[in-house]
Amino acid sequence: MHTHIADGSIRSPRLSLWLRVREFAVPPSMIETSTARRLVGDWAGACAAAGVDVDLRPRSVARTHGSELAGRLRLDLRHLAPDLLRWHMPRIAPDGLLRPGLTLTLARYDRAEGAGPLHLVARTPPAWADAGQRISLGLWDGSRDEPGARRHPHPRPDPRFRLDLHRHLWDARRTDELRDRSGADLPPSDPHTAGCVPPGYRCATDRWVAEAALLLHAEGRSTRTVSVRLGSRRRLELHLAEEGDGAGSTVVRIPTAATPSGAPAPPVLPDAATWVLPDLDLLRTGSVEPGRLHPLVASALVPGHAPAGPSPASGPAGQPHLVDCRGSRHRIGLVDGALSPLDHDRAEIRREELLAALTGTPLPCLRAIDAAHRRPDSLTGVRERLDHGDTAGALAVVERLLGPDALLRDGALRDELEAAARRRIAYGLFRADLTGPGPRPRPGDQLPGIRPHRERPSHPRR
Repeated sequence: MHTHIADGSIRSPRLSLWLRVREFAVPPSMIETSTARRLVGDWAGACAAAGVDVDLRPRSVARTHGSELAGRLRLDLRHLAPDLLRWHMPRIAPDGLLRPGLTLTLARYDRAEGAGPLHLVARTPPAWADAGQRISLGLWDGSRDEPGARRHPHPRPDPRFRLDLHRHLWDARRTDELRDRSGADLPPSDPHTAGCVPPGYRCATDRWVAEAALLLHAEGRSTRTVSVRLGSRRRLELHLAEEGDGAGSTVVRIPTAATPSGAPAPPVLPDAATWVLPDLDLLRTGSVEPGRLHPLVASALVPGHAPAGPSPASGPAGQPHLVDCRGSRHRIGLVDGALSPLDHDRAEIRREELLAALTGTPLPCLRAIDAAHRRPDSLTGVRERLDHGDTAGALAVVERLLGPDALLRDGALRDELEAAARRRIAYGLFRADLTGPGPRPRPGDQLPGIRPHRERPSHPRR
């Protein structure tokens, strides 16, 4: 299924999903605030501005693991761009929300002989507690001793999502690598691998060989084979040519049998290396202007572009609405912070409100104001912002629509705002580890009155 857009072309559901994500998931105000704090060295403030909770203490790391490792950690934290990390975090269809219950590695620090590496990790809460779309930053040493690991259902880093091999997706020092690592200057596909990919899958086959080589080198593997995961039921094996064999020896095959007993399974090609970068597809199809991307992404993919100015405000804050009312064009605007009819006197308004209370039909101006409270045209945008955790942006839309002092009437808009506030309680309980052992209840079961989450099937990102 595809969506027709204004110029007559067709947009795939994947592009439509990523357009919504780019519009709502990381708002410009978050990027601006987080960047300003990062540039002055306030990495914790940058995380707070980007909706990232911190579950680590560098001073404790120095006492536990030594000053040298703690120094490397502090250096990475100073250059962490949490808004960029949020921009590139794995997401799921159909809403483009953060993949729930995920732990992924940002960096690995080697420790003393015999001890495994210490991982700097980013975690997303389980689906039942994902209100606000928060991310947590923590450490993982192979145990559940750290606070974030104790409360998380899957504290072990997922090998499919290894951003330690893709530091340009979160490290401000490495963002210039994005153009090369995304294959922006390469042909659309690699002839040795493209034929094995099913139609409709937006795989970065032109980068698979190079990315597989990086993975094998990082893992220290002598094998030349990596596994490529295309969704939950489809896998490929990519066998790289040996040195001097030539590019034509690269082979892609569908595995026909399980790994022999005792033999190590081939490493999994990271998700970020498997699929085409969404921003690259959006740019190539003309679906988005470079100025609407994250500034660090835009500067890497489109060098020399002019930064975008602030987004224009929407809604009736500047100009009043016009309504056809009894053969005339009447105005509706903000008066003392509330949406009011401007071309009717108070006596007439009181009479019409009384008529409406007695089940009569009120003036079109009053019907328009009631619709703005109950079924506003911007309700979809408000809901999207709330689902992606942008509460401030959602409230700003409501204030531009109804005024800062408006008393919300019963209806869909009020229901959405109240449900979003209640759902945040579930995340607070998760952060405080107050839900108890065993399977986690659904938000509606634990907190009466909370709107159940919409079904979110985990489709592969194509």
